[in-house]
Amino acid sequence: MIVVATADFELYHEVVGELRDRGVDFTTVEPGEPLPEGATVVVTAPDDPPLDLPAGVERVVAEASDPRGAVADALAAERGEGGRTVVGVDPGVRPGVAVLAGDQVVAAFQVPLADAAEVIRDEVAEAPDPVVRIGDGARIQGAQLIDAIDEVPVELVDETGTTPYLGTGANGMGDVLAAANIARRSGERVQGREIDPTAGELQRIKAESRERSGGTRSIDEALARRVAAGELTLDEALAEHRDR
Repeated sequence: MIVVATADFELYHEVVGELRDRGVDFTTVEPGEPLPEGATVVVTAPDDPPLDLPAGVERVVAEASDPRGAVADALAAERGEGGRTVVGVDPGVRPGVAVLAGDQVVAAFQVPLADAAEVIRDEVAEAPDPVVRIGDGARIQGAQLIDAIDEVPVELVDETGTTPYLGTGANGMGDVLAAANIARRSGERVQGREIDPTAGELQRIKAESRERSGGTRSIDEALARRVAAGELTLDEALAEHRDR
């Protein structure tokens, strides 16, 4: 269990808020109080006095300016060596992204495709041996993400059956849950993905361009092919179309 034990009120507030947002089990004690049974990690500020920690309990020194990093360090310390960081991605116009530490989901996102690579890079930045697993559906968006992520190993995963049944009140969660399931499957290591877009895929890109422009214009097939190949974003293709 993670224990927050600091006299730094700002650090306490930020870290506790981040732990609650992530749904992590934790408790708090006043500095100097005995640690509860089951404690594995203690989060403190740099100015807090040194702790005489029992065997098996690790101290994480954190800054209030980076509560997210503090919680990531605490989770990494808690899970030990068996907690490789794996990012699962269910590709699409708004990809679902799930970050696993070992078998525990520690973060989840659903963001526009244009923002997904940056989110993934942020999540693996401090991880010692991360891997990104991308589902093989939504071929064009998946290929664009593979091309955009070259800092870490990427695996292409068969995503058949990864989207669960969604009951009442769970609408909108499917892509993120699929991403978590994708993260749990090993795949084929890839450097890139060559896509020869189908007529239907090109038509969807053109339709999206019309929607993005408010119905005022639609890019042609040549520009749609460049978008499919990752040479242009949809906004760049629309800008080029306007400038003709």
